[in-house]
Amino acid sequence: MSAEQRATIESAQPRLAQIARDAYQLELNSGPFGIDSRAALIGAKFAEEQGHGPAYHALTLKGYWQQGLDISQVETLRQIAAQAGLDPEAFEMALENPACEQQVEDDIRTAHAYGLNGVPALVFAEKYLVMGAQPYEALAGVIEQIRAETGE
Repeated sequence: MSAEQRATIESAQPRLAQIARDAYQLELNSGPFGIDSRAALIGAKFAEEQGHGPAYHALTLKGYWQQGLDISQVETLRQIAAQAGLDPEAFEMALENPACEQQVEDDIRTAHAYGLNGVPALVFAEKYLVMGAQPYEALAGVIEQIRAETGE
């Protein structure tokens, strides 16, 4: 990450904290900045395959954004996996599984194809891109627009 990218992200932190506070009544206490989250992403693929994806995602996000955990550390991820109902040993083995890593690589390629280069980013109906931390109302507006267009 370039110094310019880092400065841009760091300058957005107060706004992000204010949105979390105002829209969601959450106080952010994020983990270390600039970490490699690839292991957490690979772990998410394993958790999804095991039927524990939602719990793993929620615990990982809460751990990083509210508890200040370093989700680049395997031991931290093992603890999150156990809390999510996964076997920690099987989880750790999955972090070295080429198939899980390939799924993450495929997701990254898809993100680049959409023009995404940061998070959070959501793509609705393979057509609408919402970048950055957005309040609930903004996301609901996109869904209402899609419903109006599709008649659903």
